[in-house]
Amino acid sequence: MTSKQTRRTFLKRIFGSFLTVLGLSSGGYLYAHRIEPSLLDIQELQIKHPLIPKGFDGIKIIQFSDTHLGFQYNLSQFQKLVNKINNLRPDIILFTGDLMDEPNKFTELNKLVPILDRLYAPLGKYCIFGNHDHGGYGSEIYRNMMETTNFKVLLNESTPIYAKDGSSIYFLGIDDAMLGHPDLPLALKNVPHNRFNLLLSHAPDLADTAAQYPIHWQISGHSHGGQVKLPFFGALVIPPFAHKYPEGLYTIGAQNQLTLYVNRGIGTTRLPFRFMTKPELTIFKLQSDKG
Repeated sequence: MTSKQTRRTFLKRIFGSFLTVLGLSSGGYLYAHRIEPSLLDIQELQIKHPLIPKGFDGIKIIQFSDTHLGFQYNLSQFQKLVNKINNLRPDIILFTGDLMDEPNKFTELNKLVPILDRLYAPLGKYCIFGNHDHGGYGSEIYRNMMETTNFKVLLNESTPIYAKDGSSIYFLGIDDAMLGHPDLPLALKNVPHNRFNLLLSHAPDLADTAAQYPIHWQISGHSHGGQVKLPFFGALVIPPFAHKYPEGLYTIGAQNQLTLYVNRGIGTTRLPFRFMTKPELTIFKLQSDKG
């Protein structure tokens, strides 16, 4: 009697078949290995909420995530991304983790610093830890690099953002779920209840926990959108803490709803392929909603 296949075994076989097709088809291999990873998709969304002050109307936030420098993504490509971001003239820049694939093995730190430093946003640059930023004894390497280039590292903490009229909103950042110690109560400690707040969490699936707190928006990365997707089967390569919310926009909770957006990231990891999951840069525009 033939044993019943588990879903995991079935998907592994499907994924193996996909890689076999790539291996047999030079065109398919070239597309997934070289072409799609370089096709930058720019998504634009509006963040609208009654607690956003009028002074923030039209403020532009750009999120980038998961560059994984040193695996398939290189400094030349990163320099082009930095130029693209600067040309879009953001007011705020957010990085949601996994800068280098293996920080302790990345040999071009001295070249990376001036590129990161060129990123410019008048209302500030903010970042959080991803699992790869902690991995390979990289925690201090990552923190030192980001702080040296004028990013504020949000590690279970919050920071106010001020508009020209003196009004404010708050950004929160928590540690990575896989290799860190995320602490939402600590991050919320100094956030007034009557202020709009936005949470940076590398792991998107922590949104279910965040929805139990007075948090309005969460933006995340980590998933790479699955990195490889097949028609009818969806994403096949999803890391822990990104299974429930792999990409795009979600509304969580019946009351006091949390809005989650999951960015597909820029680079690749584990496998040097992207298929049906183009790299992504996300532009958010803030809008007051007093209705």
